[in-house]
Amino acid sequence: MHAQFDSMMKEMNTFIIPFIGLKEGKHQFEYQIDKKFFETFQYDEFDDVDVKVDLSFVKKATILELDFQFSGSVTVACDISNELFNQPINNEFKLIVKFGEIYNDDHDEILVIPHTEFQLNITQYIYESIILAVPLKRIHPKVIDGSLKSEVIEKLKELEVKEIKVENIDPRWDKLKDFKNTK
Repeated sequence: MHAQFDSMMKEMNTFIIPFIGLKEGKHQFEYQIDKKFFETFQYDEFDDVDVKVDLSFVKKATILELDFQFSGSVTVACDISNELFNQPINNEFKLIVKFGEIYNDDHDEILVIPHTEFQLNITQYIYESIILAVPLKRIHPKVIDGSLKSEVIEKLKELEVKEIKVENIDPRWDKLKDFKNTK
């Protein structure tokens, strides 16, 4: 168990950028995110994960500019059929890092870190960006186009409410409708 924890911590260190040693200018980082990444957060909504993160990291004299590009897919269960499918992930996120007296992450795209900091952990930004790239309602593409054949879909079709045609309406309701329409 201890070796597994050490392995997870070593993997998470991959997402720490020691910017103090970087020269001013543009730097490129590339990360391959898999299911193990999400397991460290105890997040189990994804059956599988295959997302590439390209990070353009620009170091300037007083700020850091980070431009994350996400591409790949996560395997999720359809909310209607419960069938697994690959949900494409194509997302981007920009972050400006400024230096100040105290840490402040109140703004989504601006992070203030103390002047004494020498490294930046981007783990949380990658985690949140991938999760937010997945639609709230997850529908298998074959459910949308009607080509998915499954027991669940067939049962839902059977239970579908058919239009009810009411023929013998109490005439008092018609009088109330007339009353409503005259006002």
